[in-house]
Amino acid sequence: QVQLVESGGGLVQAGGSLRLSCVVSGTIFRINVMGWYRQATGKQRELVATDTSGGSTNYADPVKGRFTISRDNAKNTVYLQMSSLKPEDTAVYYCNADVSPRSGGPTFRYWGQGTQVTVSS
Repeated sequence: QVQLVESGGGLVQAGGSLRLSCVVSGTIFRINVMGWYRQATGKQRELVATDTSGGSTNYADPVKGRFTISRDNAKNTVYLQMSSLKPEDTAVYYCNADVSPRSGGPTFRYWGQGTQVTVSS
């Protein structure tokens, strides 16, 4: 089994910064894409950023230039550095990871439980 645990959420004033972390643990042979999504109250979950195992990153337009995704493969951890936060960034942030539990086996997508980020104006 594979578990994802996020941390680093909280309350911050507009213009401030937060750094989210997500640690992947369990039966892991390889982690492929890792990403962050968010879901605001009353809205659908949306992509924030992704990072492939090869180092290619992708960002949603609303966060480009303000958020940075990175990963530490040795620690099976993905980070989301958020700067210049806006009230509209308020949401529950979820990490996910595409994990192959064994060599030559299938890949499964796993999700964390989410961490609340609240940006006050």
